[in-house]
Amino acid sequence: MTPPHRLRIPAPPAPPLTGHLPFADAPGVPDPIEVTSRYLTRGGQPWFPVSGEFHYSRYPARDWEEELLKIKAGGVTAVASYLIWIHHEEIEGRIRFDGDRDLRRFAELCARHSLDFIPRIGPWSHAEVRNGGLPDWLLARDCTPRTDDPAYLDPVRTWFAAIAGQLHGLDRAHGGPIVAIQIENELYDQPGHLLTLKRMAQQAGLSAPLWTSTAWGGVRLPPGDLLPLYGGYPETFWTEADGGWPDTCRKHFFFTHQRDDEAIGPDLRPTTVRGGDPSAVPDHFPWATCELGGGMAVAYHRRPRVEAADIGALGLTKIGCGSVWQGYYLFHGGTNPAGELTTLQESHATGYPNDLPVLTYDFQAPLGEYGQYRDSYHELRLQHLMLADFGSLIAPMESVLPEVQPVGQGDRETLRWAVRSDGVSGFLFVNNHQPHEPLPDRRDTSLTVEFPGSTRDLTIPSSPVTVPQGAYFCWPLRLDIAGVRLEWATAQPVCTVQDGERTVLVLAAVDGIAPELALDAGTVASVSAPSGEVADADGRVLVSGVRPGTDALVEVVAADGGRVGLLVLDAATARTVYRGVAWGAERLVLCAGGVVFDRDEVRVHGTSFAVLPAPERAPGGLRETADGVFARYTIDSEAGSGAALPFALVRPAGPAPKGATGVLGRASAPAGKHFDTTAAEYRIDVPEDLPQRGTVVRIHWIGDVARAYVGDVLVADQFYSGRVWDIGLDRLPAEALRAEGLRVRVLQPDADARVYVPDEAREDWGTAAVERVEWVAGRSWAVRPG
Repeated sequence: MTPPHRLRIPAPPAPPLTGHLPFADAPGVPDPIEVTSRYLTRGGQPWFPVSGEFHYSRYPARDWEEELLKIKAGGVTAVASYLIWIHHEEIEGRIRFDGDRDLRRFAELCARHSLDFIPRIGPWSHAEVRNGGLPDWLLARDCTPRTDDPAYLDPVRTWFAAIAGQLHGLDRAHGGPIVAIQIENELYDQPGHLLTLKRMAQQAGLSAPLWTSTAWGGVRLPPGDLLPLYGGYPETFWTEADGGWPDTCRKHFFFTHQRDDEAIGPDLRPTTVRGGDPSAVPDHFPWATCELGGGMAVAYHRRPRVEAADIGALGLTKIGCGSVWQGYYLFHGGTNPAGELTTLQESHATGYPNDLPVLTYDFQAPLGEYGQYRDSYHELRLQHLMLADFGSLIAPMESVLPEVQPVGQGDRETLRWAVRSDGVSGFLFVNNHQPHEPLPDRRDTSLTVEFPGSTRDLTIPSSPVTVPQGAYFCWPLRLDIAGVRLEWATAQPVCTVQDGERTVLVLAAVDGIAPELALDAGTVASVSAPSGEVADADGRVLVSGVRPGTDALVEVVAADGGRVGLLVLDAATARTVYRGVAWGAERLVLCAGGVVFDRDEVRVHGTSFAVLPAPERAPGGLRETADGVFARYTIDSEAGSGAALPFALVRPAGPAPKGATGVLGRASAPAGKHFDTTAAEYRIDVPEDLPQRGTVVRIHWIGDVARAYVGDVLVADQFYSGRVWDIGLDRLPAEALRAEGLRVRVLQPDADARVYVPDEAREDWGTAAVERVEWVAGRSWAVRPG
């Protein structure tokens, strides 16, 4: 048998440094935000924010509210967004904040639904947008962008004043949602210019308790004036087509205390140049992030495919590493707006190393380009629910690495694990997943954690188990639940729910690992379990063999007479968990699809849902059946449906366009003229009676590049990476669609082009064809108390 892995927790850490940075919240706010050297606080308590990027100018304004509610239901507490200058002022002197550019309305919607707002004001954003967001007219001037050149700062000052006018009264002093403002982006070697921009923004009237900057690439920041934020992606589109999976991505699936990621943005800075010494940062700032990969864009020359487990494992690993702010880029995909003068994507035509699609900026995000729920949304929501209840405990805890650690990034044999601890309790993190190079099962695994001053180590579980390939999880250590001490659980904490006098801790089992609960015998009077065995073992009460499910509620009577429940859900059910206000109280909701919470209203995308605790009576219009401690409801109408759509080949594909290259010799996307001449063309007829809201036309296709048109208008595009192609039905001009149908044109790939396509997609990659078309509806209903 392999000896247990060992980790010694040091003595409780010294109090963090406070008041050492010139960040200050507005006077008199009820929940002042502060920065310590190790974590953030809000209202005097440790605070673990979760931010998700959503670009309002890349999404229809009519749907912002629905999407923000979906983001909130996913456990995100703050919405970040680039304010993309060229989207607002493509024509000099005409700054637009109308329609889908209505910044103020977007910020007000965040406030309405208790979401913090983080504007990333640039002026340079990147965001895979034309010129990084700088308008063409600005670049045509005799000035040096992204410097203190007065000829550059003058229009920036006007831009900042326009932003400030839109956000006036939405700062914290006026009860607004703005908790942070990011200056510039990925500028690694000009601390003086960053400080100039911050001062200009303040002079324009912008205000926030936190001023931030991206910190990858060894950035040099003005001392103390900007909070450094880090990132990490599971894949890249900006590296070479034949470069393989980058080591800089591989490292994010290890537990480490290295914050910087030099892989982000090297396509736009010299890779041999570093801005400063990142080793000086950790002693002064907490480890906060703004760009953990919620997915990845695709460029023409490199088209990575990111799976839900890649995103979930990276996010959980970063918590174990010591992150105190989980910030995702992107959390919600979008579509580039149609430019008045030109297209607005990053491309070789504007001097960038990468050619991006003209319209789609889906990013394979947890919420897609048309608001589709992705599996990664459900993976991350589990982590966010845990942070909502236990983030204030985790944030002050230091990350501790085990005695035996992996040797180099090629080590696939050593178990990857870490503990966050305050010296008294903690959370144990394990990651046995990484993309492309699967990690093996870890057989006969047990983990020993030694707490300072304790006479008994924790060896978890009591008998060795196999950690399955692909598993990643967090287990609680010595966690107090309403007076009962949970020594450990081989299941991940989800949240707690107050059910009358009983506090229920909800846990998610790990596929392939039997749940085991260990309770400190001195804190319990009695324990009963619906399945499994309850046994005394060396001063602990062990509950083993629990069959996970909605009825796996272990009842505990505390030594002081209080009542505690430990509900162990199976992994699949746990991924359906949402939490929000329903029927006048906070509820835990299990739903077969997606759900959106809005005060007393629950909008359900799915066929059924369950509520814990159960309300006294079912809402009107729903059927009720008993299911253990749950009340389960089935919606009378069908929640989601779909069927095949007819399509026909109008024109077969001609020869593949001869490949061209652009910046850095990378393959360039075929010119638009080829879609009129050599592309295979299909017509898809869409019935008039299909529901518009939430319905997508789903196209199964193979080829190189595809574009969709209604009439002569380009409505969607895609680079092939093996994924299905969704097109939102409510984005299409209805009258023209009825008259002309949806026309899809697909180009054949050039066999000689240096283009990376995932292995699982390359086998069929060599022709141009639409293979199947269907419509998929995501109807929703408002469910209110009956």
